[in-house]
Amino acid sequence: MEQQIYDEERCYVRGIGAKSYSLKQELERLRSMPRVIKGASLPWRSGPQVWHKNMMNPGHKLTQSLHCSQEELAPGGKSQKHGHPNPALLYVLEGEGYDIHDGKRYDWSAGDLVLVTPGCVHQHFNALEDRPARVLIIKSKPMHIFLGLIQQGFVEKAPKQAKPGWEDFKPLHGSFLEQLEKNK
Repeated sequence: MEQQIYDEERCYVRGIGAKSYSLKQELERLRSMPRVIKGASLPWRSGPQVWHKNMMNPGHKLTQSLHCSQEELAPGGKSQKHGHPNPALLYVLEGEGYDIHDGKRYDWSAGDLVLVTPGCVHQHFNALEDRPARVLIIKSKPMHIFLGLIQQGFVEKAPKQAKPGWEDFKPLHGSFLEQLEKNK
């Protein structure tokens, strides 16, 4: 599999230290952290066919075992083709599309939950040519990396060219339908 290079360093697992066995300071710190993450304040990255918003990972110092992100596929867009040892859940927030898992197609639409099984090579596709698809991704990737299960990689990177007619597409806060209503 091909190696993915990111624009910024990513934190997969962070160190936790204490002078006492009880980890009292860490527990106090965790209990003082925010319980609501405001998605509107988090930036989108990547593009032009697939965009990511990192909602939570160990680098945010809120949890050590979960990674959560939003992915928005531009109209007719597709993600990278990749694999990892951890399972992933994709909750479809809006749109219609399909995944290819180890060569088999799985159709999905808003309200569906897609399970990516461990080790499966997969890719996400937006089946709609006129609007984006948005999914929430939750995975236990940090825990798997901590356990030394780091066999992951890319078979094919996400396209670097936008779909014709969508060269200026950027994800917006709120749903696409809400954005259409505001622009009427």
